Amino acid sequence: MARTVGVPGSFTIERRYPATPARVFAAFADPSLKKSWFAASDTHEVEAFTSDFRVGGAERLTYRFGATTPFPRALLTSEGVFHDIVDQERIVTSSRMSIEGTAISVALEMIEIVDDGAGTCVTCTFQGIFFEGSDGATMREQGWHVLLDRLGASLAR
Repeated sequence: MARTVGVPGSFTIERRYPATPARVFAAFADPSLKKSWFAASDTHEVEAFTSDFRVGGAERLTYRFGATTPFPRALLTSEGVFHDIVDQERIVTSSRMSIEGTAISVALEMIEIVDDGAGTCVTCTFQGIFFEGSDGATMREQGWHVLLDRLGASLAR
């Protein structure tokens, strides 16, 4: 039997938003605010989103992909843990993502929030291992670009 190997992938994305660090941090910390840009989407149906925003707290997102996505009607679950939180500066999480109960990736993510004088610079650093049936690093990076665009739109409201 052939042995399967996880494939590593990493990326860093930087964005600037015309909002205060406090407002940007709140968009990650407040579960209802985060759900609006992080969980909700027209490409899938959210079945559950919970976030216990504290060191050691858990975050869980479960949704069903839409019929026209690469994984039609499949159930995706992302389970994470907050490892480090520095108010208005840094959030570090690890997460395990699965489709239909089969693990597709494990990741370490850091969000850095810095006041740049004219607004806030957000840097998302992602390091992951991708398993069989996963979306891979390229698609995950594209997903984070979309999420950070959605964060920007939510901050503009």
